[in-house]
Amino acid sequence: MTVSPLRKDAARNWQHIVDTARRFVDDGTPLRLNDVARVASIGVATVYRHFPTPEALLETIARPALERLAEAAGEALAGGDPWEAFAGYLSAGIDAQLADAAVQPVVAATEHALPETAELVNRLTTTSGLLLDRVRAAGAVSADLTPEDVVRLMCGVVFAGSVHATPDERPLLTRRYLETMLRGLRLAGCVEV
Repeated sequence: MTVSPLRKDAARNWQHIVDTARRFVDDGTPLRLNDVARVASIGVATVYRHFPTPEALLETIARPALERLAEAAGEALAGGDPWEAFAGYLSAGIDAQLADAAVQPVVAATEHALPETAELVNRLTTTSGLLLDRVRAAGAVSADLTPEDVVRLMCGVVFAGSVHATPDERPLLTRRYLETMLRGLRLAGCVEV
């Protein structure tokens, strides 16, 4: 299916909607299409024509960060040392969540409004699983560590680094907690993180 390019005015409206919604996400304001339309000074029908649901708009906002994370996952999978690849990918995942508040809710969603988002998230899930398989096969982590465990631990790291912390403190705290978690996951007898 071919999609025709947007007219210039429609493309400007689309970008203005996305930019306005980005400010909502960055400020922690709930993403409601009517509110985005009001703040953007664009008709509600125009916003809904471009983005039929708040989820579609949120996924659009998160897409560049998800694409960068998928690229990092692919590079990690191509890396030589399984532990370094695994730890590097987890670090990239933390960075993505800290840099873009839209990433975590989109990745955590059980369903996606946009097919391209579902494809990206599936690719991330598959690559994450392959990285975990490699690090388990290398004997660097417990054989019973599951992808779900890793996701929950990563959410915990981001939460721990964000709660009661200023935005300036979050990267340092999160990095510290990630390193602590990685030391805990690494099996005895392996080189330290």
